[in-house]
Amino acid sequence: MTSSKKELAVAALRNGTVIDHIPSEVLFKAVRILGIEGLNTSVTIGNNLASKRLGSKGIIKVADVEFAEDVLNRIALIAPTAMVNIIRDYEVVEKRPVNLPSTLVGIVKCSNPKCVTNHEHIPTRFIVNGEGDNVTLRCHYCNHTVAGSEAATIQ
Repeated sequence: MTSSKKELAVAALRNGTVIDHIPSEVLFKAVRILGIEGLNTSVTIGNNLASKRLGSKGIIKVADVEFAEDVLNRIALIAPTAMVNIIRDYEVVEKRPVNLPSTLVGIVKCSNPKCVTNHEHIPTRFIVNGEGDNVTLRCHYCNHTVAGSEAATIQ
């Protein structure tokens, strides 16, 4: 028997969270921001998957975990196209985009070498201004400003 299947099927989630439409180049930054490396549940990560919208995309599936909205929204800085799907009893019960919060705490490292956060054990805090490609981040402590796209150093 020959099969014409061209894709590998991944088991469906009974309950959990699926984060889809993550640009491939930032997928593992999203994993780090979400802190899923140490979870004791099933985690599926797919990278460089075909996407009509992005060309290639990443996807994260986490069984039996529903992340708080503010945790999921933190990845909007690096993956503004990401979509969150909440799964319960094998059904999508909620589907929404991520939204960049007004403040980012402990995610981005301040690039000002004189900033107190680079010398003391203080979590970074950035005020988010603008949206889309015009996002800027301003350090709460030293007022150093950087374009969101240049905030490449994720803690």
